[in-house]
Amino acid sequence: MAEKQQREGTSVASLLAMPFLTIGNTKIVLWKGDITTLEVDAIVNAANHQMLGCFQPGHKCIDNAIHNRAGVQLRRDCNTIMEIQGHDEAAGQAKITRGYHLPARYVIHTVGPVVSGIVQEADRATLASSYRSVLDISQKVSGIDSLALCSISTGVYGYPIEQATPIAIQETVEWIKANPNKLNSVVFNVFSDRDYAVYQSLLEEFVCQQ
Repeated sequence: MAEKQQREGTSVASLLAMPFLTIGNTKIVLWKGDITTLEVDAIVNAANHQMLGCFQPGHKCIDNAIHNRAGVQLRRDCNTIMEIQGHDEAAGQAKITRGYHLPARYVIHTVGPVVSGIVQEADRATLASSYRSVLDISQKVSGIDSLALCSISTGVYGYPIEQATPIAIQETVEWIKANPNKLNSVVFNVFSDRDYAVYQSLLEEFVCQQ
């Protein structure tokens, strides 16, 4: 019973009542809130190269939030993965772990690009790779039908939200079109009103172009 109480969160079914758009059988939703409360099959964590979570107490990053709610077992899983791998996680790749005390059953970890100054073509390519890797690995575990995507690299990694969002949308939509019937729902998760407005504007633009 205690485990069930720890896993209670925001039902994705309530969000899907009004999807932003639908591609094939996949509903795409834009939602502002705490990703650690979402009852989806998998959520995405914007991780660091060590893949062991954020070690700054109280730091307001998604990595810290996810590890804090999931519990110490998540860090142990990540540590096992890194010991087997034998080197830091490269940017643009993805790994999957269990979600433990999160409402989500799985966490998909990816390291996005760090941007300092002007966004370079290599940054765009790495960010696109992160989204593709996340989507690809979501299908390597049976039963992942719903996925919540955070806005990778737009926090402490410094990627401007206005430039990151078109890549997030494009890569996700292209993947869904190339992989029909693989995911029932995708949630674009943001934390601020400003980020929501950026996603909303670009998604509306995309819908108008269809």
